[in-house]
Amino acid sequence: MINRYKLGTGIPVSNSKNKLLKAASRAWQLSCLFLFLFAFTNISYAQVTVNGTVTSSEDGQPLPGVTVLEKGTSNGTSTNVDGEYEITVSNTESVLVFSSISFQTQETVVGNRETIDIQLSEDLQLLEDVVVVGYGEQDRKTLTSAVSSISAEDIANTPSASTDQLMQGRAAGVQVSANSGTPGGGIFVKIRGTSSISGGSDPLYVVDGIPIQTGNYGLGLGGETTSALADIAPSDIESIEILKDASATAIYGARAANGVVLITTKRGSFSAPRVNVSMYRGVEEPVNRPDLVTGPQFEMLMNEAASNNGEAEPYANPSDAINTNWADQVFRTGVVQSYDLTVNGGNETVKYAVSGSAFDQDGVVKPATFSRNSARLNLDILASEKLTFGTSTTYSFSNRNRARNNDNITGVLGGVYFLPTNLPVYDSNGDYTKFSIFENPVAAANEVDFNMDVNRLIGNVFADYEFMPGLTFRTSWSLDYNQIKEDRYDNTFLNNGSAVNGSALSTVAIARTWTVENTLSYLFNVGENHDFSALAGTSVEETTFERTTAEGEQFPSNDFRRVQDAAVQSASSSGTSSGIASFFGRLKYEYDSKYLATFTVRRDGSSRFGENNQWGTFPSVALGWVVSEENFFQFEDISELKLRASYGITGNQGGIGNFQARGLWGGESYGDSPGTSPTQLANPDLKWETTRQLDIGIDIGLFDDRLNFVYDYYYKKTEDLLLAVPVPLSTGFSELVQNFGELENKGMEFGIAADIIQNSDMNWNLMFNIAGNRNKILKLAAPFNVYNRDIYRYEEGIPMYSFYFHEQTGVDPATGAPIWTDVDGDGTFNPNVDRKIVGDANPDFFGGITNNVNYKAFDLSIFFQYSYGNDQLNWNRFFQEHGGTRNTGYLSSQLDRWQEPGDQTMVPRMTSANYAGNLRPSRFVEDGSYMRLKNATIGYTVPIEFLNKLGAGISRARIYVTGQNLLTFTNYSGLDPEVTATASTALTRGIEFYTMPQARSIIGGIDISF
Repeated sequence: MINRYKLGTGIPVSNSKNKLLKAASRAWQLSCLFLFLFAFTNISYAQVTVNGTVTSSEDGQPLPGVTVLEKGTSNGTSTNVDGEYEITVSNTESVLVFSSISFQTQETVVGNRETIDIQLSEDLQLLEDVVVVGYGEQDRKTLTSAVSSISAEDIANTPSASTDQLMQGRAAGVQVSANSGTPGGGIFVKIRGTSSISGGSDPLYVVDGIPIQTGNYGLGLGGETTSALADIAPSDIESIEILKDASATAIYGARAANGVVLITTKRGSFSAPRVNVSMYRGVEEPVNRPDLVTGPQFEMLMNEAASNNGEAEPYANPSDAINTNWADQVFRTGVVQSYDLTVNGGNETVKYAVSGSAFDQDGVVKPATFSRNSARLNLDILASEKLTFGTSTTYSFSNRNRARNNDNITGVLGGVYFLPTNLPVYDSNGDYTKFSIFENPVAAANEVDFNMDVNRLIGNVFADYEFMPGLTFRTSWSLDYNQIKEDRYDNTFLNNGSAVNGSALSTVAIARTWTVENTLSYLFNVGENHDFSALAGTSVEETTFERTTAEGEQFPSNDFRRVQDAAVQSASSSGTSSGIASFFGRLKYEYDSKYLATFTVRRDGSSRFGENNQWGTFPSVALGWVVSEENFFQFEDISELKLRASYGITGNQGGIGNFQARGLWGGESYGDSPGTSPTQLANPDLKWETTRQLDIGIDIGLFDDRLNFVYDYYYKKTEDLLLAVPVPLSTGFSELVQNFGELENKGMEFGIAADIIQNSDMNWNLMFNIAGNRNKILKLAAPFNVYNRDIYRYEEGIPMYSFYFHEQTGVDPATGAPIWTDVDGDGTFNPNVDRKIVGDANPDFFGGITNNVNYKAFDLSIFFQYSYGNDQLNWNRFFQEHGGTRNTGYLSSQLDRWQEPGDQTMVPRMTSANYAGNLRPSRFVEDGSYMRLKNATIGYTVPIEFLNKLGAGISRARIYVTGQNLLTFTNYSGLDPEVTATASTALTRGIEFYTMPQARSIIGGIDISF
C-alpha cells in the first residue's frame, strides 16, 4: 500500500479534523525542537574551509581534475591545473574523498587542519582489470573471450626495431619468430596456428582503432623481407592485446580468421606537464658464425673426393694453402641505440601526449642497417560535457641499407659459404677475386648500393558525443599512408653489374588506406542486476597501391648511378585498389556480474570477390559463468573461478589479388602492333575462406588473485580455402583460384601469473605460458610440392610446412654409402619415388617464462623464450656438405665423413654417387628445439631524496643494463634455430638458407622524468 503525504508534515492525509489538529500541534513542537538543536550544533560545529594540493605519489607532479567530495553529501570541487583545491565542509568531523581515474581513491578526516595535501597512488589493479577489445574496453573479470595482454612495462627497455617481435613468448598461443636477424626485417606471427594455406595467415593489426597495412611492399632481394610494423616506435606503446577466439575477433569479420592484434599508444593525462627522456646504447654481435673449413682443409677434402672418384688430385700441397675466413671479412660488431622524448599532461579540457623517437641498428653482417625517426601526437579535447574530439597521429621516416641475403646464393652470406677458403679476398691485380656465379662476399658487402626509404603517416581524427548518460556516438576518420622508395645500383665490381657496365633500379610505391567508421554504443541497466552493453557500427575502407619502376644499364662509369644516365633504359608502372564495406554489432549482457553473454555479428562486402559472393556474415556467441560469485561458493582461497565458452565464424580475404574473381586482360605486342590477351579466368563464385572456432576456457584466481591460472582449449576449422586449382587446358589456362580445401588447427594454452613475494622491500612476480597446436590439412584438390627441389609437401592428412625428403637412417660402416628407407617396399631404393615426410616445422609446444624481481631500489627481469618439437632444415648443409661434387666451400661438418671401414657417422664417403644431385638426405632436417635467454635486465632507481638534493627538477631516474639473446640452448647445428629464410612463398617455414642470424646485444640505458 502506498500512502500520500501532505507537503511539509510527513503525515498521511486524513478527513478527520481532530487528527489534523493533533498532527499540526505535534509538528509545531517538533519544529521548535529542531530549531533549538540546529542552533546548538551550529555553535558547536561551525563550517570549515580547507585547501591543499593533490600530487602523484609516483613523481610528485600535481594532478588536475581530481574530484574532492565531502563524504555523504553532494558538496564537492575539483583540483585546478596546478593540483590545487579549496572546499568548505560542514564541520571538523567531515571526511574528504579524493578520487581520479586510474588512481586509488583516498579518504581523510578534516579535523582541525586548514591545509590538507594529498598524494594519490596509481591504481595498478584497476589498469590491469581493463582489457581493450574491438571498438571498446571490457572488465577482465567479466570478459568472455580469449584475450592476451602485454603492457608497456612488459616490453620496456627491450631493444627491438619492430613492435611485433615484442610479443614473442609473452602471450600463450602466439608464435613469434624472426625471419632473420636483418634489422627492420620481417617477423613470423601466427595466432593459434596457420589458418590458411595460400590465402594469407598474418593477423590483422589495429593501432589506436586504425587497421594498418602490414604487407612487405619492398621489392626485396632473395628472401629478405621487411616489417611494416617497424615504423611504429615501441616506446609509444601503452598496451598490446591479442584477440584469439572467434568471440573476440568476429567484430572484425572478414579479416579476423588469423587473429587480431590491438596496439594502444600512450595518451595524455589530467596532470601538469610531465617530461620523460629515455635512451640506450649498446653493441651487438652475432651469436654464431658459419663454421667453415680452413683453406688447407678445403684442399685436402677436394683431393680426397677426387681420389675416391678415380680422378687426379687438384691440389699438390694442401698444407700450404691460403686460409681466408670469409665470415671474419663481413661479420661485425654493430651498434644499436635509441633516444626517446615524451611530454604528456593536460587540464580539465585537454589531454595531450607528444613524443619523438630515434632508433639506429647495425646488422651483424655488413652492410645492413636500419634507422627510424618518428613523432607522435595523441590529443583529447573535452569541448563540453557531451562532446570530445581528438587525434592519434604518428609520422615516421625509416631507412634500410640492404644486401642480397636470406635465400639468395649471390648475396653476402651466399659468398661466405660458397667461396672456397683457399681463395684470397683480392687477386694479384688488387681486384676482388671472382668465383663462378657467386659474389665475392667482401664485394657484395662493400660495393652494393641499395637503400630503402619509407615515409609513413598513420593518423585519425575522432569525435565522441554523449546524447545522454551511457549513449555515445563516435565517428573516426583514418589514413594509413605508406611511401616506399628504393634505389639500387650494382657497380662494375659486382657480377650483376660487370656484365652490363652497371645496373640501376629506382622504384616508388605508394600504399594508401582510408577508413571511415561510425559507432553507437549504449550502456544501460534493467533492474538492479541486469547490465547491458550494446554497440552498432559501420565501416568503409579503401586501399590503393601504385608502383612506378625505372631500370637502366650501360653506365659511363660507377660515378653515374641514376637511371637517367644509363644508355639502356626501361620503365613500368602498375596500380590496384580494393574496398570493403561493413556493418557490425555487439551485445553484452551481465546478470549480477556472474552470468555473462556476448553476441557479435559483422557483415562485410568486399570488392575482391565474385558478384555471387561479395557479402559474408560472421557471427559469434560467448557465454561465461563466474562461479566464485555464487552464494554457494564458499572457498575463501579461491578469489576467482570463471568458466568460458565461445563459438564463431570469421573470414580471410588475404593472399589473393584485388581482382582475383574477375576475368582480366593484359597488353601484348604482336610484331609492331599492340594488342590484348586474356591473363586470368573469371570466377564469379569466389568468396572468403571461412574459419569456425570453438573455445572453452577457465580462469582461476587464488589467494586474492596473487596466483592466477588461465587455460583454453580451441578447435579451428578453415573451409573454402583460396587455392589455385588445376583446370582443363582447353580453357587456355592451367589453374584457377577457387574455394577448395579444408584445414584444421586444434590446441591448448596455459598461463600462470604469480605474485610470489609482496612486501614493502621486495616484490617477485613470475609469469609462465605454454601452448601447443596441431595443424592438419583435411582436404586438397591434389597434393603438391613447393620450394626449390620440391622439399616441402602439401597433401591431405599431414601438417603444413612438412619436409619431403629421402629418409637417411645411417651410413653403412663397411662401405660409407648412405642407408636409405625403401618407402614403396619394392626392395630397391629409387630417388624418384622413395621420398617421405620426415618432419615439419611446427613446434609441439612453445611459450615463455618471465621473472620480475624488485628489491628496494633495484629491479631484475629475466625472460626466457622457448620452442620444442619443431624441425629446422639446415639447407646450408645441403650445399656445403657436398662431398666434392662441387668446387665450392665446405662446412666443417664435412670433416665427419666416412673414411674407412668401421666409421660410425651420418656423413657418407666422399664420392659422386653418395652426393648425387637428385638426393635429398633427411639428415639435413634437424631438431630445431631451443630455449633462449631472450632478455635479462638489471636496473636501479635513484632515491627521490637524492634527486631532490640535486635541485634539477628530476622526479624519477633509473639506470639499467640489459642483454638480448644472451644464451641459447639447442642441438641445432646452424647459426640460429629461430630464423627462416624464404619470402618467395608463404608455404615454407623452418629453413635456414644463407640467413643473417639474430644478434646478441649488451645495452646500457637511462630513464629520466621531470
